[in-house]
Amino acid sequence: MRDDRAWLSDLLGALIKIEKYAAKGEKAFYEEELIQIWIIYYIQIAGEAANQLSDSLKTNHTEIPWKGIIGMRNVLVHQYFGLDLDEIWDTVSTDLPVLKAKIQELLAENEIVPSVVET
Repeated sequence: MRDDRAWLSDLLGALIKIEKYAAKGEKAFYEEELIQIWIIYYIQIAGEAANQLSDSLKTNHTEIPWKGIIGMRNVLVHQYFGLDLDEIWDTVSTDLPVLKAKIQELLAENEIVPSVVET
């Protein structure tokens, strides 16, 4: 059975992978379908990892918008053909850097060392 450390590591790993292609910029995001697919896929992974975290961890860390993260994953999975690329880019460019810092802080506070390989 996986613990919160493993799920947080997965979440951080997904954010790092999103960051890799988001770094190519907004123009590339809108013009390159593969970048859109990559980013959307890893947002789904991040949302699923957040969904698997224990209720106690989520309750003790209300500074992180767990419901929003999980909700975004659900929208991407279940309403794929009605996606709003502007909303996705806004999330990636505005919310994900803040979320990444909070997850890193959470891992550091709890002396949880993520097993993430940056690629």
